[in-house]
Amino acid sequence: MRSGMAQAALLAYRLAGICAYPLAVPYLSYRAFKGKEDRARRLERFGHPSQPRPRGPLVWVHAASVGETNAVIPLIKELMRREIHVLLTTGTVTSASLVETRLAGEVIHQYVPLDLKFSVKRFIAYWHPDAAITAESEIWPTTVAELARRNIPQIRVNARISDRSFDRWKNHLSISELLFGKLALVVARSDVDAERFKDLGAWPVVISGNLKGDSDPPPCDEAVVARYRAQIGDRQTWAAICTFAGEEEGAAFVHRALKPRNQQLTIIVPRHPERGDEVEAMLVEKGLVVARRSRGDEITLETDIFLGDTIGEMGLYLRLTEISFVGRSLTAEGGQNPMESAMLGCAVLSGPNVQNFRETYQHIVKRGGARMVRDIEMLAKAVHYLMTNEQARYKMIDSGHEAIQDMRGALSTTIKALEPYINPLTVTARLRPAGAGG
Repeated sequence: MRSGMAQAALLAYRLAGICAYPLAVPYLSYRAFKGKEDRARRLERFGHPSQPRPRGPLVWVHAASVGETNAVIPLIKELMRREIHVLLTTGTVTSASLVETRLAGEVIHQYVPLDLKFSVKRFIAYWHPDAAITAESEIWPTTVAELARRNIPQIRVNARISDRSFDRWKNHLSISELLFGKLALVVARSDVDAERFKDLGAWPVVISGNLKGDSDPPPCDEAVVARYRAQIGDRQTWAAICTFAGEEEGAAFVHRALKPRNQQLTIIVPRHPERGDEVEAMLVEKGLVVARRSRGDEITLETDIFLGDTIGEMGLYLRLTEISFVGRSLTAEGGQNPMESAMLGCAVLSGPNVQNFRETYQHIVKRGGARMVRDIEMLAKAVHYLMTNEQARYKMIDSGHEAIQDMRGALSTTIKALEPYINPLTVTARLRPAGAGG
């Protein structure tokens, strides 16, 4: 009975998608107007290809946003080393820009199709992937069903599931078992995530740790870093990165509270760079002098805030400081990944709302590389303490490096789990070179 109701619910979802299909065009037009879609490539969201499919084995890798894309880059490079073509889809303009910066010419990039039957069928029929590897926490029912119908293995890597998502799926267990049961393999980030996937019907499930630990630090243009360091001179700095609404105001409060004592430069990097105008207006209203990276503004002695409103330059911003507050953790919930900050030699500060990265923070905090703050006032005290206590700051930085070293190894575990699916593709590629017919 439960299985029949679940099937009916999924059928209703697909029918609703078919009915909503005509509305997708104005929906994407609106998102393009807001800067959230690439206007020139909107047809990709309907499954229309913009590049030719290469001959030979091809694996579809999907990474929803910047964080997931960064995490799977080492895995993608390993697949290419094994002579497997990679089709990488992402869902955001920022992640597409990151792909262009870090993987240009190495992978085929497309925007992920909307989870509508016509879009997904068109996409799969053209690209005909030999396997689908996803590094996203969401489950898209139509995509899962269409891949399963074609017997294409579906694999989750670096898999996590948030508290909220887990509770939602548990409330619809028959549907979750039907969908999660179609996954050929789940490579979970942590013990907790592994148990949750099992509870929702996934099998087999293995634990790898966080792929981000095996990533290279975000790149930068050394000449640009040197130029900004020269402009900053001997001023102290701190950064508030991946910030959401309310956290930029908090960073402004910290800056104004500490400026009389430290004369520091504050670096603010909004999670969504398109909010740059909004954030600048708020800062200027508070009487602060702002230099924007997107305008190429020079940092002077009068500059209060360096606003990092560009895509794919986190490596630049983190190399200009040794203190990093990681946002989406005070006025927003879920947290952002602190590993890049720790990799690049920053003492890490965060608010308490880090549910999506709980295990990562627990490990770095336990090692001594990160500290949690309750509110903006406590953040101001922590930033001041680290600015004025070099020994404590360097101890946190060293502890963060050690924590990252402890977390390495997820890539080898993931590759080993994937070998039954990718080894045959490598054999096929070597027996039939990419230029061969058929």
